[in-house]
This record gives sequence, structure tokens and C-alpha cells, in this order.
Amino acid sequence: MIDIWNQLLGGFATAGTPINLLWAFVGCVIGTGIGVLPGIGPAVTVAMLLPITSQVEPTASMIFFAGIYYGAMYGGSTTSILLNTPGETGTMVTALEGFKMAKNGRAGAALATSAIGSFVAGTIATVLVTLFAPVVANYAVRLGPPEYFCLMLLAFVTVSAVLGKSTLRGMTALFVGLAMGLVGIDQITAQVRYTGGVPEFLDGIEVVLVAVGLFAVGETLYNVLYEGRGEASMNPITKVHMTGAEWKRSWPAWLRGTAIGFPFGTIPAGGTEIPTFLSYATERKLSKHQEEFGTTGAIEGVAGPEAANNAAVTGTLVPLLTLGIPTSVTAAIMLSAFQNYGIQPGPQLFQTSSSLVWALIASLYIGNVMLLILNLPMVGLWVKLLKIPRAQLYAGILIFATVGVYGMRQSAFDLFLMYGLGLVGVVMRRYDFPTAPVVVGMILGPMAEAQMRNALSIGEGNWLVFVQRPMSAVLLALVLSLVLIPRVMKWLKRRGPTAS
Repeated sequence: MIDIWNQLLGGFATAGTPINLLWAFVGCVIGTGIGVLPGIGPAVTVAMLLPITSQVEPTASMIFFAGIYYGAMYGGSTTSILLNTPGETGTMVTALEGFKMAKNGRAGAALATSAIGSFVAGTIATVLVTLFAPVVANYAVRLGPPEYFCLMLLAFVTVSAVLGKSTLRGMTALFVGLAMGLVGIDQITAQVRYTGGVPEFLDGIEVVLVAVGLFAVGETLYNVLYEGRGEASMNPITKVHMTGAEWKRSWPAWLRGTAIGFPFGTIPAGGTEIPTFLSYATERKLSKHQEEFGTTGAIEGVAGPEAANNAAVTGTLVPLLTLGIPTSVTAAIMLSAFQNYGIQPGPQLFQTSSSLVWALIASLYIGNVMLLILNLPMVGLWVKLLKIPRAQLYAGILIFATVGVYGMRQSAFDLFLMYGLGLVGVVMRRYDFPTAPVVVGMILGPMAEAQMRNALSIGEGNWLVFVQRPMSAVLLALVLSLVLIPRVMKWLKRRGPTAS
């Protein structure tokens, strides 16, 4: 415990330098702005800025991206409450009661409970990351290649099943990513594979380029081609404060939301949608003001989901830093940002790059305070971002993406590839194929291949090595159950009525 405390103090010393504080502040400002603008999430923003920040020092860059990530969660609630337009999927539930409160002249209280709840949940979740991440890393160090391969199989199954509208679509997207990850020179045999005779593919396909193409370019083109241009009407902003009674009703909801959200962030099947809906259902069941839900707007219905949302986002850092496994779209792109600097997140990260990890954790504490200051008094300023014409906004994103990707290798081929992937992203989005598993497959695919080969060399070519070790056998059983149980349940459900 003393060691963790000393490490955290060292992290504060690094994160508290003027340059890192500036990066944290800029990340929080951009993140809040991105959260306010509907349709542009943190994943798109981080992907777009990846090439541009490649020249920045790694610690500053990761602090910057973390600021964008949790800043977007704070900002997303503003449009949910005032416009009934969630800026992020995690703030969809906030709109249910927040917009009703705003229509009844209580926008200020809704915005206040949202911002303070986000701060409380973010801070508690960061304390939990501080305490549990090093412990998880210590246990994870003991895992060998068979366990790591099975852990990555588990990540593949959960990510493709959870992030897609159907398991088949998720798996299809994952296999596209796995195939792209195999292009180039084989790391072990140095054989050229799957390049199609294109010399630019010899070094492999850049993960950053794929992330920018699928997310920044794909999302922008999709919005231009398919999304409506109608403007939503906005409720007036009242003074941002809560009454004593509203404080009394909010704080238990914040704590319950944090308790629901954090565990969901730490598991591969996590995300922010499930815990926010669970938190809303819990508050609706426990509230003594049932008549306010769905009519005038209940403050607990805003406080709980907002806390759950932010706790889940902070929780994603536990598996990302300790196991190198992303549990959300933005975490997958942050993983590629780590790899861009030659840093591999995982159990060794706390030994090899401890100053970076602890500075990142310390920056979460600092960022939460910054975001509270940015979100309470400056709500009126953020809402003005909604007046930016969509055409100029999307053009700006495409220019940023083009300049960033061209700047990586000064290659015109990269630009053609990026826009080609952008069109693939549009098609995937149009037919409900998730894009996140593509990035996860590209990043974890080559790592899974290397671990599988190492495991087979340990077992002298015997595939039973994966079931002979207890931990890898348990993980394989978990993978099989995740694949088979939903299908068995569906089959039983279909068979039930006919049997009777």
C-alpha cells in the first residue's frame, strides 16, 4: 500500500509539470466539446489526432487522450439534457429524465447533478484503478503464452459479440481485422505474406491509418450521406445549482451508479450502455418520487446513469493497462496509440513504463477537477458549439485526418488507402457491422499469433498444452460457454412453445 502511495505521488509529480497539465487541460476541453457535438465521439477524435500527436512525448500524449476520453462523457450530458440529443451512446439514458427536467425549467439542476455526479464517480473509480490495477498486474505477470492466447480468444469473442448487432456481424468484422493484421513480413520466419505484390504493404498496414479511415473518415462520410440535417430545439439554461432536497436525492444515486458502472468497465463485455440502463432501472425502482419519472423528470434518473457512465469509462483502464485488452472502442484506439510509441500495455507495463502509467492515473484525478470547473460555470459556452454548421465541421475533420495520415510517411498511397477504408466504414455502418472489432483484431491478432506459436513451442507442437494448464483450460471453457450458451438458450426458447 505504501509502495502504491509513493508511486502515485511520483505520478502526480510527472502529471503536475506545466506541459503535462497543459495537455490534460487541452484534452479535457476538446473532449467536452466533442461530447457536446452529437455524432462525433471520443473514438473518432482520438483516431483523428493519433497521427498528429505521434511526435509528442508518450506520457503527454496518453494524458491528452485520456482527457479527451472522459471529457467526452461529461460533455455528452449537456446536449442530452438541453436538446434531447445524446452526444455519446453512454448518455442516451440521461436524456430520458434530463430533457423532461429541462422542459420543466430545471435544466440547471439536471446539468449540476450530471457534472457533480460525473466528478464523484470519476474520482471514486480512479481510486479503485489506483488500488486494483497494480494487484491485477502482479497476478497477470504469472501468466504464460498459453494463458495469454486464451485470454485474447476471450477478448475476441466478447468484443465481437457485444459490440455487434449480432455475433455473426461482430465475428465478420473481427476476421477482417485479423486478416489485415497478418499483412506484411512474418515476425518469426521473415516470410512476406498477403501483400498482393504491393511494396507499400511489406511493413504491414498501419493500425493508426485503419483507425482514422474507419472512424474519422467513415463516420464523417456516413453522417454526410445518411444522417438528417434537422435542427433540434433547445431548452433554456437556468442557473446551474441544486437545492438541498436535490442534493439529498442525488448523492445516493451517484454512489449506486458508481458501484454499478465500475465493474462493467473492467470486464471485456463491458461498455457504458448496459450499466447506465441498469442504473436508471435501479433508481426508478428505489425512488420515493415515482410520479416524476417520465413526466416532470426525476433528478435520480440523471444522477445515477451519469455516475455509472463515468465510472465505466474509468474502469476500462484496468484491463487496458494490466492485460493489454481494450473493452471499448476508444480503449482499442488508445491501445494502438501505446503501440505507436513502441509500448505494449500488459502486466509488464507497471515495471517497464511505471512513470507513464502512474502519471496517467494521476492525470485522471487532475482531469476530473478540471472537468468539473469546465462543465459547471461554462455550460452556456459549450452549447454555442452546436451553432457550428455541419458542413464546415465535417470538412474540418476530413482535413485533419488527411494532413495527419499524410504526415506519418508522406505517402500518397496511405491517403488512397485511408479513404478506401473510409468507404468500407460507411458500408459497415450502413449494414450494422461494428467497426471496433476490426481495430481489435488488427491489434491483438499478431499478438495472439505470436503467443500461440510460443505456447506450441513450449508444448513441443502438442495442442493439448492449452488444456493441460489450469488457467488456460478455465479461459477456454469460458470462451466455449460464451459461444455456446446463447445459442442453446435460443434453441430452448424456440423449442419451448412447440413442445407445449
